[in-house]
Amino acid sequence: MSGTEIESAVEQKLDEVAALLAGHHLDDETLKHFQHKFNNAIHNRAGNEDMDAIDAFNVIDKKEDASREELLDEFSMLLLSNKVDSRVAGKYLKAKRVNNFLMIVISLVMVILGLAMIIIPAPHSFEMFTIYYFNPYDGITLMDVIACIIILTGIYMLIRTLYKEPFSNKLND
Repeated sequence: MSGTEIESAVEQKLDEVAALLAGHHLDDETLKHFQHKFNNAIHNRAGNEDMDAIDAFNVIDKKEDASREELLDEFSMLLLSNKVDSRVAGKYLKAKRVNNFLMIVISLVMVILGLAMIIIPAPHSFEMFTIYYFNPYDGITLMDVIACIIILTGIYMLIRTLYKEPFSNKLND
């Protein structure tokens, strides 16, 4: 759409809103809600950054008790007020991929560090104390427990990064 087409579409929608408001008597709370919604749309357009444009659409996901028509209206307003093209979407997806890659690397480093803490013998002064003795010379130390916690944290981070919830439960209702 060109700039003049967008301006005429916005002008038409504003005329429709004015006609609806003139034809009905609404309470102050509803009018404040509409004004807040309009101000947010203007504010989102004024501070239009690439990531902010994508993040503005996350507002729709957080509305739990809205009807489909309200969500569709909100979505169309966001599309009109935010410039989202393939370049912006590509930057957003690239940032998500880099974030996921870094989380995978960090979690793998944590697992390897925990395994190294268990396998590589540490000096006796670093072993702290033994919790359970297998024999008089060997057992499970506090260092081993800490290493297991580090390994489990790394595995948890890896699983959360690789397997995210695709949909929330509100879509299944």
